[in-house]
Amino acid sequence: MAAYTLDQLKADVKAGTIDTVLVAFPDMQGRLIGKRFQAEFFLDGAIDATHGCDYLLANDIDMEPVPGYEAANWGRGYGDFVMKPDLTTLMKAAWLEGTAIVLADLVDHHHHEPIPHSPRAILKAQLARLEKLGLTANFASELEFYLFDEGFRAAWDKGYKNLTTAGYYVEDYHIFQTTKEEGVMRAIRKQLQASGIPVENSKGEWGPGQEEINVKYAEALTMADRHVVMKNAIKEIAHFQGKAVTFMAKWDFGLAGSSSHIHMSLADKKGNVFVDPKDALGMSKLMKSYVQGLLTYAHDITWFLAPYINSYKRFQVGTFAPTKAIWSSDNRTAGFRLCGENTKGVRIECRIGGADLNPYLAYAGLIAAGLKGIEDNLTLEAPFTGDAYSGKKLREVPKTLRDAIESLRKSKMLKEAIGEKVVAHYVHTAEWEQFEYDRRVTDWELKRGFERS
Repeated sequence: MAAYTLDQLKADVKAGTIDTVLVAFPDMQGRLIGKRFQAEFFLDGAIDATHGCDYLLANDIDMEPVPGYEAANWGRGYGDFVMKPDLTTLMKAAWLEGTAIVLADLVDHHHHEPIPHSPRAILKAQLARLEKLGLTANFASELEFYLFDEGFRAAWDKGYKNLTTAGYYVEDYHIFQTTKEEGVMRAIRKQLQASGIPVENSKGEWGPGQEEINVKYAEALTMADRHVVMKNAIKEIAHFQGKAVTFMAKWDFGLAGSSSHIHMSLADKKGNVFVDPKDALGMSKLMKSYVQGLLTYAHDITWFLAPYINSYKRFQVGTFAPTKAIWSSDNRTAGFRLCGENTKGVRIECRIGGADLNPYLAYAGLIAAGLKGIEDNLTLEAPFTGDAYSGKKLREVPKTLRDAIESLRKSKMLKEAIGEKVVAHYVHTAEWEQFEYDRRVTDWELKRGFERS
C-alpha cells in the first residue's frame, strides 16, 4: 500500500522517530480495530501475530455482542482469533506522532486458515477468482463527509442537535468557501500524502460544510485498505483541530447525503480489458457482461453498499443519489454511470453506495456480481438516457433495509461466490440492525406524537 518498508521501520525505531505501531483490521462496519504496540515489542513478536477476541466480528456498531451468530457466541466462549500483520500495508501514520500502522488479516488460531467472514478475506477471495482468469481489479472510492465546527465530544453532549456545519451555503466546487475549511482539508491532504496514500484532490460538495476527498485509482485490495485508513485518519485529523466529521449517508433530512461512489475496471498484463476502440462507447464485450452482472444482481448486493437503516434515507429524487439501478453514459441520475467512454480509462461508476459502506464488502459484492455476468456471458441492456428519477418501469434501488435484507438472504449468486455461511453471517448482521431500530423510539416520533397522538 505504501513505500514504507520493514527495514525503514526498524531504522526509524532505532533512531527514535517511531515508537508506536498500530496493528489494526477492518471490522464488519469498516472501522479500524486493533492494538497500539510499543514499536520494539512489535518487531520482537507482534510482527508475526497477535490475538483478538472473535466477538469483534460478531458485534454491532455499539460494540455490543450480538446473539445468534454461528461463528462466535457465548456457547463457544468468545475465543480468540489471530491478527496477522500484512507487511505490504505498512505505512507511517503521519498525522500521529511517532506512529506507524499496519493492517492485519484474521486467521483461526487453531488451523491458521482465514476467517471466512472477515471483510478483508471476503474481498481477497473474489480477487483470487479474478486471478484465475488472469485478471486484476482496479477501484477508486470517492468519499464524501460533512465537517462541523464542533468537536466530537461537543457534538455528543449536544445530542447531535443544532450542530454548526463548517459552511453555511451550498459549496459544490466553491473555492472561496472551501478556503474557510482549508485548515482541516489541507491537513488531511498533506498527512495522507505523507503517509503513502496518493491524494488527487479535495473539493466542496453540495451540502454546506460537505467535503469530498479523492485518491489515486489503485488495485482493489490496496484501495480498500486506503479507504479504511483514510476514513479513520480524517476523523482523527479533524479531532486534533477541535472539529468533527460524519460519514453518515444522510445526517440531516434537509441536506444532501454523503456517498462513496466507486469506480471500477478490470485489467490483465496488457492493461484495461474494458477497452474496445471499435465499440461505439469504447466498451469491450467483457465489460458489457460485467456491467450487466452489476445490473442483474444490483438488489443482491445493495446491502453491501447500504448497510444501515439510515443508508436508505439518502436515496431521494433530485438529490444526485440514485433511485434506479440502471446504467447510462455520463448520467448522474443513474445507479451506474459509464465514465471515460472511448478512452483508455473507460470504467463503470457505481453511485449507489453511501459513505457509510465497508469498502471490502462493497468491492467484493461488485466483483462477484460482475464476475457472474462474465461467467454467464450476459448481454448488456440498452443504456438509459434522460432523467432516471422520472423514468418509468426501471429497476429500482431497494427502498429500505428490509428490502435489501430479503434480496441478500435469497441471493444464490452471493451464496455461490462468498459462501452460504458468510451470507448468513451478514444477513444476521443486517437483521440485527433492523431489529434494533424497530424497537427504538425516535425523536421524530416524540415530536410528532407526544401531544397530538
